[in-house]
Amino acid sequence: MIRIDFSVEIGRPPSEVFAYLTNLENLPEWQASAIDARWEGEKAAGARIKEVRKFLGRRMESELEVLEYEPDRRFVLKTLTGPVPLVAEHTFEPTNGGTRLVFHGEGKPGGFFKLAEGVVARNAERSVRNDFETLKDVLEARAA
Repeated sequence: MIRIDFSVEIGRPPSEVFAYLTNLENLPEWQASAIDARWEGEKAAGARIKEVRKFLGRRMESELEVLEYEPDRRFVLKTLTGPVPLVAEHTFEPTNGGTRLVFHGEGKPGGFFKLAEGVVARNAERSVRNDFETLKDVLEARAA
């Protein structure tokens, strides 16, 4: 089982952080593994997202379901197809003029990735933390 829990403080309001994070055209700008992602249907709970990523040298296609979509507050995704079944929870908490973005991810690798679960877990956590630091840097640079 892979578990990733952390938070990052971003010097931008929750509405801006939420809008940027849920605009999938932005994904390759702040997530190193993202190649392409698109909404299937309206932005709402129950919608699907199709994405293409590169992880540990492999190209992976996944379909995700949006479990929760509460603008400026919560965004929760669950992998439906792909090599790593994962639930990713994003909670947006207002701070003094900014946002505390709390991330919780949990998943169980399958197939090839199950054999290397420890390596996958370490790489996934490092990648996710780096991605959210990049998100912070991108959003804060836009404000300058």
